[in-house]
Amino acid sequence: MQRLLVSVRGKTEALAAYKGGAHIADVEFPGSALGTPYPLNVATVRKAVPARMQVSTNIGEKQACRATACQAALGIAAAGADLIKCGMAELSPKAAEYLGRELVRTVKRWFPRKGVFPAVFPDEEMCRFFDPLKDGPNLARRMKADGVLIDTFRKDIGMGLTDYYSQKELRKFVADCHRLGVEAWLAGSVTLEELPDLWATNVDVICVRGAACKKSKGAERFGSVQADIVKQLVARIPRTCR
Repeated sequence: MQRLLVSVRGKTEALAAYKGGAHIADVEFPGSALGTPYPLNVATVRKAVPARMQVSTNIGEKQACRATACQAALGIAAAGADLIKCGMAELSPKAAEYLGRELVRTVKRWFPRKGVFPAVFPDEEMCRFFDPLKDGPNLARRMKADGVLIDTFRKDIGMGLTDYYSQKELRKFVADCHRLGVEAWLAGSVTLEELPDLWATNVDVICVRGAACKKSKGAERFGSVQADIVKQLVARIPRTCR
């Protein structure tokens, strides 16, 4: 089933996402691509929403060292996250695989049913290290992850996912992921208008933040998630998948 992930800052937004029909509440601070939240905030959201709604979060875009990254992943899994996104910014495919294997092994040792997803980035400065379309699916398979997320690293330059990749390219990426037995997730300033074409790639999860927020004077990412807006986003999921 194709699912919608809505990034939330805390309990109130998580409940709005749930009421709007979102499938995953992603706890984050929207100050960066993968804004890390406090474990207590993850625990509060997990307690607030029904068990049938999955809770995700992340350990940040860049990892300082393998040991602390593993500690972070295990910590948020213990706090209640069902799905854990792990940023691989500025890592080569081999380095990302080495780190990724340790992350998956750590989380699955204590929480075998929880999911781990490397996050990779299409921004020009990031593609010097790693090609998300080419290297992403193989990374997920080799580190024994549950899937892979493509997200934009820079949120302040007006560039979204579809500025980097065509629907044809994303469809191939999704097909490559599925061929290798892993899920494909897409994010990156995705708008309501872009959803039909993105769902048509057969992607498993689309992640949004700004598109689910009430318009404000500043950046949409810092608005508040609204249930009625989430309902509009959910309505764009193909009917056979709802």
